[in-house]
Amino acid sequence: MARSPRTRPTLEEVAALAGVGRGTASRVINGGAKVSDRARQAVEEAITELGYVPNAAARALVTRRTDAVALVIAESEERVFGEPFFAGVVRGIGAALAAADRQLVLILADSRRRGSLEHYLTRQHVDGVLLLSLHEDDTLPDRIRGHGLPVVVGGRSRPDVRTGFVDVDNVQGAGLAVAHLVERGRQRIATIAGPPDMVAGSSRVEGYVAGLTAADRPIDERLVVRGDFSQESGARAMRELLEREPAVDGVFCANDLMAAGALQALREAGRRVPEDVSVVGFEDAPIARSTVPPLTTVHQSPWAMGGEMVALLLETMATSDPDLPGRMLPTRLVVRQSS
Repeated sequence: MARSPRTRPTLEEVAALAGVGRGTASRVINGGAKVSDRARQAVEEAITELGYVPNAAARALVTRRTDAVALVIAESEERVFGEPFFAGVVRGIGAALAAADRQLVLILADSRRRGSLEHYLTRQHVDGVLLLSLHEDDTLPDRIRGHGLPVVVGGRSRPDVRTGFVDVDNVQGAGLAVAHLVERGRQRIATIAGPPDMVAGSSRVEGYVAGLTAADRPIDERLVVRGDFSQESGARAMRELLEREPAVDGVFCANDLMAAGALQALREAGRRVPEDVSVVGFEDAPIARSTVPPLTTVHQSPWAMGGEMVALLLETMATSDPDLPGRMLPTRLVVRQSS
């Protein structure tokens, strides 16, 4: 078939070379049924010979699918690219979407960048949305669902959410950390908590309280100081704890970065770890193995969370059921020298 080498092959040329009608060729390309094996093979051979590449926009009009999924992370670039948790979740999501032959669209959407976000998150651009790091007052999931898109949230924006999320069992993990400190004979156990408007922050405090209660220990509000999950906030919080209660001898930190900051502040104060103060983190991030001393921590798998988020989203898309139950991932304690 005579054709300029610069001209992109067309669907009509594929159909002509395969000896089938245009409609049959289109059904083969778009994965349609009611096509004989012989016709399918002829079309596939013609596609290979001509080097035909389907027009994505035209295909989306036929299939009503874009084969793209948006991951929206509601945090600043500094946090997203500075904390290993986000990298792990993105890797897990990317691997799961690649296995499902879907494309990942990554969107950073802190409070300054919400203006045009909802105009983009429609069926014309993506087939579904994954959300990560939402705060309690965030109505973004409901607004996106209002556009007819399925949504799965990594973590939860509110503790009472029962559907459409994948989270780790923060209460269980924090309880494991406190029970470990109790077993080590620690008497004044404090916590450096996360932000109260994030479920990871509030739930890990809940687990801390539950752990102390199970050990018949009193709850002392002076031993609860909040950070923002950054290393700097962990150091500030540890210094504040030492000023409030110099006898503190055990600390549960709501993530490993804050625990690293706490270790730094303890060194500056001349406190030995674990002889004077035992420290436990949460996440089992790479930094936990390189702190001095190496950090005891609650293990969670961001990679597994990302994969489960994709699995739940694809199931939601396949069933058109926006109310599939959420999935809770277990945690376990990894004991190292800091405790």
